[in-house]
Formats: sequence, C-alpha cells, structure tokens
Amino acid sequence: MFMKWWTENSLEPKKTRQRVKPMMALVLSTTLVVASGCSLLPKEKEEEVLPVINPPKISKKPEYEVRSETLETKVRGNGNMKSLQEEALYFTENDKRLKELYVKPSDNVKKGQVIAVLDVEDAKKALRDAKLQFRKDEIAMKETLRKKDEMDPLEFETQVIAFEEKKQAIADQQESIGKAVLVAPYAGTVVSVPVKKGDAVKAYDPIAVIADLSQLVVAVKVSKDDLEKVSIGMEAQVEINTLGTHKGKVKQLPITTEDTSDGEGETPQGGTGGQAAQEPIENFMLIQLDAKPQGLTNRAPLSATIVVNRKVNATVIPISALRKIGGRTYVLVSDEQGKREVDVEVGQTTSTDVEIVAGLKPGQKVVGK
Repeated sequence: MFMKWWTENSLEPKKTRQRVKPMMALVLSTTLVVASGCSLLPKEKEEEVLPVINPPKISKKPEYEVRSETLETKVRGNGNMKSLQEEALYFTENDKRLKELYVKPSDNVKKGQVIAVLDVEDAKKALRDAKLQFRKDEIAMKETLRKKDEMDPLEFETQVIAFEEKKQAIADQQESIGKAVLVAPYAGTVVSVPVKKGDAVKAYDPIAVIADLSQLVVAVKVSKDDLEKVSIGMEAQVEINTLGTHKGKVKQLPITTEDTSDGEGETPQGGTGGQAAQEPIENFMLIQLDAKPQGLTNRAPLSATIVVNRKVNATVIPISALRKIGGRTYVLVSDEQGKREVDVEVGQTTSTDVEIVAGLKPGQKVVGK
C-alpha cells in the first residue's frame, strides 16, 4: 500500500512537466507574435513642442521736459537777386523783322548805345514816294492859295485840311522809321537777349533786358498769409546758391499780394511770341543784405527766412504734447505723484514747438500722445 502511493506520487511530476511544456511554448509563441505585430504598426509622431508666446508689452508714451529757450516764428520764401534798375527793351512797331542785333548777354552798354534795328526798307521806300507826291501837293496848294478869293470858302477849307493830312502822314512815317532803332536808356549790363537776328518781332516783345548790377537786392515772394506777418526792418537770413547764408533786413514790401511763394514768379523768356513776362521789382519783397558777398550775380537763385516773432526765455514744449478737447487746451504732466491733466495757455507756435504762456514751468515733464 505504501509502495503504491509512493509510486503514484513519483509519477505525478513527470506528467505535470509534460503538460507545462506545451503551455510554455504556447505562451512564448504568443509573445513573439505580439512583439512582431507591434513592430509592424506605424511609429507614432512625437508631440510638437509649441513656443512660449509672451503677451505684447504696451508701449510707453514718450515724456518731454518743459524747456526754456528763445523761440522764433519764421516765414520763408524763394526768389533771386534782382537789380533795382532793370528794364526790358522792346519795339513799339508791329510785324517787323529784326535786321540787326548788336548785343549779347553779359555785354556792358552805355546810355544811348544802339541795341537793335528793325528792317524798315519798305517803309523807307514808301516814305520817299510819299515825299515826292507831297512836293506835287505843295505846288497844287500854292495855286489854291492864289485862287482863295475866287473859291467857295468851304471848298477852300476842305483842300487845306486834305493837304495838312498828307503832311501829317509823312511825319508819322518818319517817326515810325525812327522807332526802328532801339537804344539803351541808361548804362548797364545786358541780362538776357531772348531773340536773334532775322526774327519776326511783335510790338512790345522783349528784345533785350538790361540792368544796373551795382544795385542788386534780394527779391523774394512769400504767400499772402505769411506776408501779413512781415514788417519793414525785420531780420532775415538769405541763403544764396553757392555763396552761403547771409544776414539782412526787410527793405520793401510788395505792392501786390499774389498768393505765390515759388520763387521768381516770372515766365522764362525766349523766342518772340507773346507779351513780355518780365515782372516788375515792385511785386517782390526786397531784402537788403548787411554785406554783399563776392561773386554775387544777377538772378542768382536763393531762399530767405524772415523772423516775424522772437521771444527770449520762452517756456516751450513739443506740439505733440499739447492736447485739445473742444475749447479746452491742456497737457498731461508726469511727476512723482503720477500723471495729471493741467490746463495751459499757449502763445506763438512753430512747426515743432509751442510756447506755454501759463500753466507750466521749465523742468516739468509732459507726456506725448
């Protein structure tokens, strides 16, 4: 009996081992299949790392210190150098050819010197014919005078008037021919000659412009609004092309108030067509230089700045710091107590700054917009 138990128990592990081996093989194969199956699946994407987004900083409005300085209000204009004595010379005869031209630009001329001559040969021939005919008319008039007592008074008077008309016509022809010669009215320099020999000339077309270059002044045009701020004697700074900046004073205001500040205000001369575009010097604001620089030339382009208002030790802030709402003018003052609104009274204003008459003191800080 005991032998049987032992024998039975001794055979049990072998059977168990025989059952375990197939199970282990099954588990191992299953593991391999699962592992190989996982390797066939697509690789998962790595999670994208997003950058840290910082909120934008609110920009700080600029602060400006209230300054104390000399504040100047200026007006500006353009122009050139002009002579106080400048004149465009022209013929009064119409539709004539320019027979001779004796000057060119930069020539110096004397008073009475011949500048140009028109072709009036046809007029001279007509005058000769008219004079010959008039000699016959004189003989006829002498005969009429002898028969005066025998003639009707009205008829006699009619013949006398006709004779005087012929005499006057000859005088007019002579005067017209005399106007065919153009002479210089005074000594000076030829500034421009917009015509050439052989041109057809119309009455009052410019033939030459002469000027006395010893009387050069600064001629400037400013806008109508700016001109109202200018007075004779105001200080000016004139920047002349290639000759630098020079000081001067307003000498004369224009007699016209055209709203123009583009310089000379004249149409360039040239050719023979149209009316002379030479603008008189009276239409310009004139500035007398304290000292004339060397090399100054007529019609040299320039710009001028006139000081129309100056205040020393003015309280000044940038225009961008001034605030307005309705009829209220104020600034935003910044100090150790924070920011607060302060009403102010303003004075003169330039293109960049504004004068504070009341409400601020130099050294304070104001906030810009």
